[in-house]
Amino acid sequence: MKDKINKIISIIKKDGILRALKKIQKYIYANYISKINIFSYLYIKINYKKLISELDEILNAKYDRIIIWRSSFGWNVPLFQRPQHISKNFAKNDCLVFYEVTTVTDKVKTWKKIEDNLYLVNFNNQEIKKMLFGKLAQIHKPKYIQFYSTDSTISLQNLKNFIENGYKIIYEYIDDLSPLLVGTKELPINIKEKYEYMLKDTENVFAVVTADEIEKDVVSKRGKEKLVFSCNGVDYNHFQNKNEKFALDSEFQSILEQKKPIIGYYGALASWFDYEMVKYLAKVRPEYEIVLLGIKYDDSFDNAEINKYKNIHFLGPKDYDILPNYANHFQVCTIPFLINNITQSTSPLKLFEYMALGKPIVTTAMKECKKYKSVMIANSKEEFVELIDKAMKLDKQKNTEYYETLKQEAMENTWEAKAKLIIELLQKYE
Repeated sequence: MKDKINKIISIIKKDGILRALKKIQKYIYANYISKINIFSYLYIKINYKKLISELDEILNAKYDRIIIWRSSFGWNVPLFQRPQHISKNFAKNDCLVFYEVTTVTDKVKTWKKIEDNLYLVNFNNQEIKKMLFGKLAQIHKPKYIQFYSTDSTISLQNLKNFIENGYKIIYEYIDDLSPLLVGTKELPINIKEKYEYMLKDTENVFAVVTADEIEKDVVSKRGKEKLVFSCNGVDYNHFQNKNEKFALDSEFQSILEQKKPIIGYYGALASWFDYEMVKYLAKVRPEYEIVLLGIKYDDSFDNAEINKYKNIHFLGPKDYDILPNYANHFQVCTIPFLINNITQSTSPLKLFEYMALGKPIVTTAMKECKKYKSVMIANSKEEFVELIDKAMKLDKQKNTEYYETLKQEAMENTWEAKAKLIIELLQKYE
């Protein structure tokens, strides 16, 4: 209860009382009221035979294992990220995937097919949940529950119940376990318990790590058993194509009309974003337009008063499908993060997408960014400006080696490759 109260306080600080109340209302509906929806119950009863037939058809398909993604991370969210990409590539590699959706972001009454072997499922519908797991109990193939280390919805007892019923666990250890990432003053007990259990149960839990610092933590406490390094990646082809039917919004069009170089960033605007560095760039290089796309993760953006700078533009989130339409207009792509425990333990997903875009990249000195030749690393705000200037001068005709490196490093880090690393680990024990 304490964790929920802290979360509510954090939302109010970030969004104000009215917007916070709307979010809380949606949360209550999604997590409580929707579970007792009499209309959903009647729908299941009336269509029971049809739904059972559909489920039998799904389960009779060709696949080697079943993976169930459990969390409150919906499918149709502005930041299309690791869970969706890994699930899509699991499905392409002989896994039957059931992806839990939220009624806040996804309108799925029962289940919905996304592509072969990949289905969105509304686990809030208790009758559907009972029906699905009842059927899965009859399937004698390897079965897994997969979730993020930062997830606070599924309890440790739930996981133990799954293990007792023959499931194994895929624990995706994706970030430093910090309260800042979950929006609470202290790390929720639920998250701590699952982390500590992961370290102990090497028989039933497979650990997936996404950064060197996270891997060191696991190896020092648990060893290398059932462990795989699978950092973030990219759908390379997605960033080669623009949505030709989409028109850029008027605010971005007006920026383009200035005919000035654009320095771009997309992703979360959070407490680990180096606002002072970006403001310094805006001040000393007024000839550049700085475009920030994404979501306000907390109140840090508003507190930074970054909107006082005429050449800094925050345009909000852009859906994954149209993101290349915007990012292709960036001359240089950046990740200006502060250096701390969170950023030193993160694999920036956008890093590989920037590579696929074929845009020069300048970041701060994060360990996971230092691994790549195509990334220019700044250790100070002055060096950040210098490297932005240098990146601006990189010509595709004259600096072919650099642009080839961008492409090569993007191709080496596809989501298909990241998913296969996890599958290969599972196969060893199947």
